[in-house]
Amino acid sequence: MKLKTLAWTTAATVATAAAGGVATDPRSSWYLKLRKPDWQPPAFAFPVVWTALYADLAVTSAAALDNAVELDRAADTPGPVRKDHSRELRAYRGALAANLVLNASWSWFFWRSRRPWLAAAEAAVLAASSADLVRRTYRLNRIAGASLAPYAAWCGFATVLSTAIARLNPARINPARP
Repeated sequence: MKLKTLAWTTAATVATAAAGGVATDPRSSWYLKLRKPDWQPPAFAFPVVWTALYADLAVTSAAALDNAVELDRAADTPGPVRKDHSRELRAYRGALAANLVLNASWSWFFWRSRRPWLAAAEAAVLAASSADLVRRTYRLNRIAGASLAPYAAWCGFATVLSTAIARLNPARINPARP
């Protein structure tokens, strides 16, 4: 794996984490008053899990991108094979960028907008995007794709958790800010 690619994917995931982190406030009175399901993990689990998943996302994406670039270079003859690899590389970059934007957006919908149902819907889109990213990663690098699967699973779990919180708090969907 090339250091330059890893630096780029690491910077992108760190920016995503920072953008989401700016909006996140688990100590807000609004959040503390929300009813939560009994099966919600403890608060300390979220930064631990997300840190590991962001690191995984940076490394697996770098491995997939490097493999795609190598496949593109290996197809040194102009024609349909080279065009397919170039198209797949561009599509992967686009899918990764879209996923990172969706990832950061959830915090803004949930924490800043205080709209759990909107956050749950967005989390469902993020989970689908994450599953697609796992699929795309696997096509480019099987080990990286398999390694990225926990990210998609956690995004699916986040969808279920967000939906449960929204259901438990129908009257607190978007209370007026103090």
